[in-house]
Amino acid sequence: MAIKNELIWAASPSTTRGQPTQLAADPKGERLAYALLIRTLSHLFLQSNKSVFLRSIDNPAFATQYTEHRADTTVARFSPSGYYVASGDAAGTVRVWDCVGEGITKGEYFIVSGRINDLAWDGDSQRIIVVGDGKQRYGHCISADSGNTDGEITGHSQSIISVSIRQQRPLRAAVGVDHKTLVFYHGAPFKYHTGHRDNHSNYIYGVAFSPNGDNLISVSGDRRIWLYDGKTGEPKLQIGEGEHKGSIFAVSWSHDSRKFVTASADRTVKIWDVETQKVVQNWQLGPEQGPATVPYQQVGVVWPSGRSDGLIISLSLSGDLNYLVEGQQEPTRVIHGHQKNITSIARDDTGPKETLWTGSYDGRLCSWDVGGSEMERVGGEGHPGYVAGLAAARQGGGRIYSVGWDDTIRSVDISSHSYVGNATKLSSQPKGIAAGENTVLVANFQAVEIFQDGKKTGEFLSKASLSTIAAVGTTAALGAEDSSVQIYTVTPTGLEPKANGRVSRNPITAMAFSPDGSLLAAGDSRGRIVVFKAADGTVVTDRWTAHTGRVASLAWNSKGTQLVSGALDTNIFVWSLETP
Repeated sequence: MAIKNELIWAASPSTTRGQPTQLAADPKGERLAYALLIRTLSHLFLQSNKSVFLRSIDNPAFATQYTEHRADTTVARFSPSGYYVASGDAAGTVRVWDCVGEGITKGEYFIVSGRINDLAWDGDSQRIIVVGDGKQRYGHCISADSGNTDGEITGHSQSIISVSIRQQRPLRAAVGVDHKTLVFYHGAPFKYHTGHRDNHSNYIYGVAFSPNGDNLISVSGDRRIWLYDGKTGEPKLQIGEGEHKGSIFAVSWSHDSRKFVTASADRTVKIWDVETQKVVQNWQLGPEQGPATVPYQQVGVVWPSGRSDGLIISLSLSGDLNYLVEGQQEPTRVIHGHQKNITSIARDDTGPKETLWTGSYDGRLCSWDVGGSEMERVGGEGHPGYVAGLAAARQGGGRIYSVGWDDTIRSVDISSHSYVGNATKLSSQPKGIAAGENTVLVANFQAVEIFQDGKKTGEFLSKASLSTIAAVGTTAALGAEDSSVQIYTVTPTGLEPKANGRVSRNPITAMAFSPDGSLLAAGDSRGRIVVFKAADGTVVTDRWTAHTGRVASLAWNSKGTQLVSGALDTNIFVWSLETP
C-alpha cells in the first residue's frame, strides 16, 4: 500500500527581529517563495527540514517543499523564466532547482564561507549574484548552469545584506552593505563601478531596480529612501524624509515601474509614487501602542507581477502574511501558521468540519480545516512557551485542552477559536494529556491529574515513571519508562486497575486506542509497536518492528483495522491487523 502526500500546509516564514526576511513571487504572480528551518504540518506527518516553500498565493493551503539543503535555508528567488528557483543557506551554498516539475536539483555551488543573505537573477535567467557573510569574499556572480565565475563582487569589507540586478542591457547590479555603502556594478562580467557611502547612515536592508530598469531604490535602517539612476548608478534624490518612524527592511516595485512599496519596523507598509515622491497608500498593522505592537513590525514585502488585482504581500515579525490591495484600508486576508517546531497535534470532529489543532514550541496554537484551506490562530492568552499536548473533548459544547511547560492546563472554545477561562496550575511538568468521555487526564512524571469542566477532581499516583498517556471513553492507558503499559477504568476521582502489558525493555513513547476502545497500540523508543486488547491486556500482535527510531505518534483508521505510525527515523508505516 503506497502512501500519497496530498497536501502540505506550509509553515510561516521564519523571521528575526531587526533583520529583513526575503520574499519572492514567480513571474506570473501565482506563487510565493520563502526559506525557513522549522517544522511543517503535512496531511501525513510532522516534518522537520531545512526547507524552501513555494506557496500558492490564491490558495495558501497548496504548497511544495524543497528539502535538499544540508544547512539552514535563508533565501529563495524565482528565475525570470519561472522554471527555476535559486536558494541559499547558512553554510554559503546555493542550489538551483526545477520548480515546475519534481524539484530536481540542477546545480549546487559553494559561494561564501558564511550565511547567504540574498541573491538575484539576471533577466536572461543565466547569471546569479549571491551575497552574504564571509571571510575574504562577501559576494560572487556565477553562471546558473555551471557555477562558473561571471564577475567579481568587490568594493566592500563587511557583510552584504541585499542585491539586485537590472533586467535590461546593459546589465547593472547593486548591493547594500553592512557598512552603509551602496556599491554599483557594470556587467557582464560584473565589475566594480562606483560606491555611495554618504547617502545612508545605517545598514542598507534592501535594494531594487525598477522593472523597466530606469531607477534603483535603496532602503535602510536610517529610515531613508534613496532613488538612483538605474543605468549610471548616480543618486537622484532622497524620498519621504520622516515618513517612516522605524527601520525600512524591504522594498518592491509595481510591474509598471511607477510605484514602489516599503515595509518598516514602524508596522507600516507604504506605497510611493515615483513621479511625485509621495505616499499614496499607507497601512498600519496591529494596535496603536504597547509591547503587543512588536509582532506587527513589517520585515518583508513583495509586489507580485503578472497579477491584475495589484496585490501586495507583506510579512509581519510574527510570521503572518498580509494581503494588501491599494484602495482598501485593511488587509484583505491574513495567512497564519507556525514559525517554530510543531510539538503537539489533536483532531476534532465535533463541529461541522473536521479540524486539526496544532501547538508549537513558542506556545502558538493554530487550527486547520482538513477539507478546505482555512487556517486560524487561536486568540486569547495562551502558553508562553512549549505546548506539550492537546486533547479534544466534548465538554462545554466542544473544547480543546492544552498543557504546556508553564505547568498549566488551558481550554479553547472550539466555536470561537479562543482561550476561555483561567489557566489551572498543574502539580508538575506535564508529560501528556488525553480526553475521555467526561474527563481530561494530564500525566506528569509520577501522577495523573483528573479534570472535569476545567476543575481538578482527582489524582492517581503511579509507581512507575510515566512517559505517555491515552484515553477513550472511560478507559485510560499509562505508558511508563520501564516499558510497562497499565490500563485503567477512569472515575471522577481516580483510576481503577483493569489490565497491564509490556512492549519491550524500552520506554513507551506513544499510545493510541482504536475508535471503539477495544484495542490499544503502544510504541517504544526503539521503534517497536505492540497491539493489546484493552479488556485484558493480551497481545494481539507484536510483530511490527520496522521502525529504527523512537515511535513519535500512532493513529487508527475509523474501523480500527489499520494503524499508522510515525517515528524519528523519518518513516511512516501503515500496519494491517488482517495481515500483521
